Amino acid sequence: MTTIATTNPATGEVEKTFDALTDEEVDRRVGRAADTFASYRTTDVAQRAGWMNAAADILDRESAQIAAMMTTEMGKTLKAAGAEVQKCAKACRYYATHAEEFLTDRRPSDAGAVGARDAYVRYQPLGPVLAVMPWNFPLWQVIRFAAPGLMAGNVGLLKHSSNVPQTALFLEDLFRRAGFPEGAFQTLLIGSSKVERVLRDPRVKAATLTGSEPAGRSVASIAGSEIKPSVLELGGSDPFVVMPSADVEAAARTAAESRCLNNGQSCISAKRFIVDIGCADEFERLFVENMRAKRVGDPMDDATDIGPLVSEEGRAEAEEQVADAVAKGAAVLCGGERPDGPGWFYPPTVISGVTPDMRMYHEEVFAPVASVFRVRGVSEAVEIANATGFGLGSNAWTRDDAERERFVRELDAGQVFINGMVTSYPELPFGGTKRSGYGRELSAEGMHAFCNAKTVWVG
Repeated sequence: MTTIATTNPATGEVEKTFDALTDEEVDRRVGRAADTFASYRTTDVAQRAGWMNAAADILDRESAQIAAMMTTEMGKTLKAAGAEVQKCAKACRYYATHAEEFLTDRRPSDAGAVGARDAYVRYQPLGPVLAVMPWNFPLWQVIRFAAPGLMAGNVGLLKHSSNVPQTALFLEDLFRRAGFPEGAFQTLLIGSSKVERVLRDPRVKAATLTGSEPAGRSVASIAGSEIKPSVLELGGSDPFVVMPSADVEAAARTAAESRCLNNGQSCISAKRFIVDIGCADEFERLFVENMRAKRVGDPMDDATDIGPLVSEEGRAEAEEQVADAVAKGAAVLCGGERPDGPGWFYPPTVISGVTPDMRMYHEEVFAPVASVFRVRGVSEAVEIANATGFGLGSNAWTRDDAERERFVRELDAGQVFINGMVTSYPELPFGGTKRSGYGRELSAEGMHAFCNAKTVWVG
């Protein structure tokens, strides 16, 4: 029988093991989801809102325990984990408050224009949705699907990353304790090889995945062959552009915060820092100072800024990317060497002189490693910013209105943040372009992604 385990990244030690579900157990859970959907879809939105608010209350009440569990499983700092729990509670309350508005029948301004006495769009749930989720934000990634999905009347089947099984099981327990019907949200403790079997089950109606590009290609291919809708949020190599008109000190401070977010393991962290030659020396000096000031250590310690990477394989991958750049002529301005001792720690690192023949130029670096580019003017900045297969988020720092408008218009990404750090909000749609995926999560768009927008025409 396959074993799924919690391995503490700060020590490298296995903390707890779980048996994976058998195929028969998975089939029973899928059947339970389908049976539950038949009645759950007809529940009143106000009733769902009561349950969702109860889930938020549990998150608030048990925040400390939940945060410690996440830190143990994937290494994020305890204070970052606590903030993640609070963000999830906020999202639950947001959808509990706004679901009725988002699901209200939408009428054209003039029904008569389509020759009808009445005409409208009704949003109806699809059914059981398979959510394939990653380890880096183990609570938030799930909640940002589950909150709108459950409020829309869908039911969820969670295949979480195999290194966060305790968080995965907690999420099922969370919604059960909040009052949602048995089967409304279930965790499937299975390996990646079992995803295809679940997704091809005719009782499963759609899929959402946050994760790597290979995983996204696989799920998209399977869903497409089954003619099932899917939403993908994949990797990112976000640009962070700084122009001479910017508040360079604030930009450098925010740049270090973004690059080191979640121990450097966030798809929407800025990774490529593209700086106009007019302010490059100042920015680079301040950026390196801010990166060096970050404290690496025990993620349970409130004084720690950066905990361990999630795995030895993840650290080795980052080291290989840095070594490749250095071997081809790049310079290490700070960091670049693993510390001694247990755990999978890696220091904040800044690399300059990155060129297109280096892996780091094209690949996402999932560690606190930044590459700095010097450019002349907006056009070259945009050219390098867009010179990637990814298009998740982007940052631009400028106080010039014309430059701002060009960045908004020309940066090829799902999000453009001007003078601020890319993050996600329940109120705004979230997703990418190019190889960063398709579809949108959060806001009304995220809820409608797993609804049938049914046209109704009444003569």
